[in-house]
Amino acid sequence: MSETLAEFIARHECRAGKPDLRMYLDSLGIETIGYGHNLRDKPITKAAADQIFRDDLTDIQLEVTHAFPWYADLTQPRQWVILDMTFNLGLAGLKKFVKFLSAVELGNYDTAADEMLDSLWAKQVKGRALELAGMMRGTESV
Repeated sequence: MSETLAEFIARHECRAGKPDLRMYLDSLGIETIGYGHNLRDKPITKAAADQIFRDDLTDIQLEVTHAFPWYADLTQPRQWVILDMTFNLGLAGLKKFVKFLSAVELGNYDTAADEMLDSLWAKQVKGRALELAGMMRGTESV
């Protein structure tokens, strides 16, 4: 038998030889992911969480760059505001901030900050919204 141990076990743990990339309940109702990783008894490692986070950041940077042609012309703090909000809300959620996005595109950063703060999102994230609004206004730096 020329299989490696990993291939051998993966063949038994995976459907059609592929890991489950979404959390699922195994036959005992235990939250599981990947190659049969038991999340209840063994949460993912910090290294795994850090890698997922880096992957997510890369994804949102690509999404934002493609969605908003004007994004590249923003200062770094304003880019970070857009990325932070996208990470928190998802691109679809951020796109609901129509007045905010229009103000940013036009360079009306005070108006954009006001639009951020005049939202349910700002009430939910509190200090985060205040910090990001300051960065949008140019009164706070990264």
